[in-house]
Amino acid sequence: MINRMTASATLAAAALMVAGCMAPPRNLDLSLARRSEGGAYQVALLPPAQAPAINQMHSWQVKLATADGTPVRGATFRVDGGMPQHGHGLPTQPRVTRELAPGTYALDGMKFSMTGWWELKLAIDGPQGADRVTFNTVVNNPAAR
Repeated sequence: MINRMTASATLAAAALMVAGCMAPPRNLDLSLARRSEGGAYQVALLPPAQAPAINQMHSWQVKLATADGTPVRGATFRVDGGMPQHGHGLPTQPRVTRELAPGTYALDGMKFSMTGWWELKLAIDGPQGADRVTFNTVVNNPAAR
């Protein structure tokens, strides 16, 4: 009985380790510009010019416009996300800290703790109401610094 339990635990641990090495889905949408789920906004993510190293803090930009393309000023955001294949969230608590220009916001405090498929979820509260959007990104071999 104990040997079966040990064997089951070992198999479960091995399955988790293999799952951590899974490739992202082939049809994964990696576009960094899209409409929000409810269609109220056009949202674009602008990553840093150079891919950040693993476990290094970095900033992105969020461009927010109405459905017709007018920049949205004064919006607020909640940021969430993580690694769907690993079942964990972001290793930091990134947040939109300021509006850099009309409709362009700084997303600070980003960090990737490992390579693989990451989701970044934005809950938007702006003049057109509340809406949300999810972006996918795959971190392969970030720059070493």
